[in-house]
Amino acid sequence: MRTILITGATDGLGRELARRLAADDRVIVHGRDPERVRRARADAERADPERTRADVGGTTEGVLADLADLRQVDRLADEVLDRFDRLDVLVNNAGMGGGPPGSGRAESQDGIELRFAVNYLAGYHLTRRLLPLLVKSAPSKVVNVASAGQQAIDFADPMLTRGYGRQRAYSQSKLAQIMFTFDLAEELAGQGVTVNALHPATYMDTTMVREAGAPVMSTVDEGVAATRQLIDGLDGVSGRYFNGLRESLADAQAYDLAARKRLRELSDDLVRRALG
Repeated sequence: MRTILITGATDGLGRELARRLAADDRVIVHGRDPERVRRARADAERADPERTRADVGGTTEGVLADLADLRQVDRLADEVLDRFDRLDVLVNNAGMGGGPPGSGRAESQDGIELRFAVNYLAGYHLTRRLLPLLVKSAPSKVVNVASAGQQAIDFADPMLTRGYGRQRAYSQSKLAQIMFTFDLAEELAGQGVTVNALHPATYMDTTMVREAGAPVMSTVDEGVAATRQLIDGLDGVSGRYFNGLRESLADAQAYDLAARKRLRELSDDLVRRALG
């Protein structure tokens, strides 16, 4: 039985992934609200949480953390390392959309532009903290749920203190995920850990899409199918970006080694400052 950690598993794509995978796997359901985690687990188990699981192949566990606070991300990593003896798949799914039309710039608990913090930096730090367990559990996988909406990072103002735009903030955070994917895949080559990113589907019928006022164009089922292809298949494939079920090209900055180095240095500096 695989152990799979899904961040942001209390709504949308993450919740449906947890529900499907819990039929056969041990799924670690992450969220920031205890009641929503409880409900997501009960849904994933297709039963009342008090019912025995003798007739069910998989199981669920719950973990709590607000990914807008890097100290909580750090505590989440500690908890996973302490409670679980293996980690076969890490799905960095948690994220924020652009927000409602007209919404302005916001910062995380650590003073980092909020979408960069939640969509990218939390997953960056969590993944790096969990790398020893992923390597120990090899063959294992990291799946980063990114987006086709990508925009190059302006390293002169990566926190978007000037000329903020909600779509720009979202798109640069998603490109950062893909840049990290390519970097980490190269770093882990030959160690049995594959790292891939994907755009699961365009404007799925989720809370995030409806909040942004965008037209629904895809089903959550389509997103689940694309994400599960990376979780369940394509063994040995690493360092790739997929648009749905097909491998695709990311924004040009993702292939710029100097830009990726600058992002890595920026990320490590932000984490150091936040954690003291």
